[in-house]
Amino acid sequence: MSSTLFRTKKVEQSILDTEEPEHALKKSLSALDLTVFGVGVIIGTGIFVLTGTVAKDNAGPATALAFVAAGVACALAALCYAEFASTVPVAGSAYTFSYASLGELAAWIIGWDLVLEFALGTAVVAVGWSGYIQSLMDNAGWAMPAALGSREGSDIFGFDILAAALVLVLTGILVVGMKLSARITSIVVAIKVTVVLVVIIAGAFLIKGDNYDPFIPKEKPVEAGASLDSPLIQLMFGWAPSNFGVMGIFTAASVVFFAFIGFDVVATAAEETKNPQRDMPRGILGSLVICTTLYVLVSIVVTGMQHYSELSVDAPLADAFKATGHPWFAGFISFGAAVGLTTVCMILLLGQTRVFFAMSRDGLLPRFFSRVHPRFKTPHRPTILLGVIIAVLAGFTPLTELAALVNIGTLFAFVVVAIGVIILRKTRPDLPRAFRTPWVPLIPILSVCASLWLMINLPAETWVRFGIWMAAGFIVYFLYGRTHSRLGRGEEAKAENTP
Repeated sequence: MSSTLFRTKKVEQSILDTEEPEHALKKSLSALDLTVFGVGVIIGTGIFVLTGTVAKDNAGPATALAFVAAGVACALAALCYAEFASTVPVAGSAYTFSYASLGELAAWIIGWDLVLEFALGTAVVAVGWSGYIQSLMDNAGWAMPAALGSREGSDIFGFDILAAALVLVLTGILVVGMKLSARITSIVVAIKVTVVLVVIIAGAFLIKGDNYDPFIPKEKPVEAGASLDSPLIQLMFGWAPSNFGVMGIFTAASVVFFAFIGFDVVATAAEETKNPQRDMPRGILGSLVICTTLYVLVSIVVTGMQHYSELSVDAPLADAFKATGHPWFAGFISFGAAVGLTTVCMILLLGQTRVFFAMSRDGLLPRFFSRVHPRFKTPHRPTILLGVIIAVLAGFTPLTELAALVNIGTLFAFVVVAIGVIILRKTRPDLPRAFRTPWVPLIPILSVCASLWLMINLPAETWVRFGIWMAAGFIVYFLYGRTHSRLGRGEEAKAENTP
């Protein structure tokens, strides 16, 4: 039995599977498309919210250094993802990479983990988007009925129709085709980046040097735990520790790390990329570099515009402009945040459907879901199924307690991918690698340590819920996946003869 749990799927066979007419995705993406996808999913509510939280509770003006530290931790994982995505250009991201290096059981575990991560991430972002839209509607004098609005913090039973509608519309776009998705994402990302650049450029003229003193505060001038009053922070990240000094920078890095979540979703589109060996590393690393640069500049500007102790928690960028006598920018920033969240939601949904599709094609989930649309060449069946489920989840379910699972799921995937790079280097040194992670095994080991350190700082409740989901995954695997696996049924025995 142990041999079946650790059987690996040859990289050559994974690539051959992508050529089956009924299960082949259309290759239409370029390096620019991938970079846009990465920027589109990384720049979300985090950049508009987290700056104020960590500045007040942890790092002060040194928040910029916290973003740098978090960016370095993500870069370690990104280097590992880039090698795998260029070597195994197949849908499924960490799931596919694990199948090729760690074996079937590990692949199932990470695939099951990613399904949860992307589903909850999509639902949480949809609810956040609904909140922004309702806020803009309220400013315009259009009140949303309580029964059809967001339920966070409300005792009224209702259905968040805006959140559900967003997921269903994006589901339709993803069914029609990746190129359409890329074009829409490009437009929205252009708007979102423009808003961020306006904040940086306009805010630069409002900086006061005194606000940077001290740059690294030694103690907190506000009441401990004040940021925990923010329901948005609790909804998205689940925690906000409080300490200052040099260690406060690293604590802040643990928080702002979650503003970077999403670059790994780019790897799920490897199979739909025209030249994945060249373009996947460019897309993954390029999007991370762009977003880290923007994050650092925004944090420098906002802590220079207003003293860190006075920054708001829910909307630090918008409120900083209000405090300096420029209220018009507040509405502009809120609009940019609302528009920007649409791409975050769509790309997370894209990532989940591709992982589900890859698992189905391998037989670990019903093969019914691995057939692509005859015209659009997209995995329409899992896209529609998951889109409807997530729409209902976003419409009915308060997600405050579940959202932290997105964080632990992402970090767990980072650990598995980093270990997989080391193993595949040992077991398959002959594989052509268009991009090679430098300094192996040092870089993957550092990536594992950084991810584990951030996981340890997550709440105990998150670990319990994560364990329950993983236990359910083991049950599904042993009752269905192990016996229906294509490798288990011998359908890929020909892979053994592949040189």
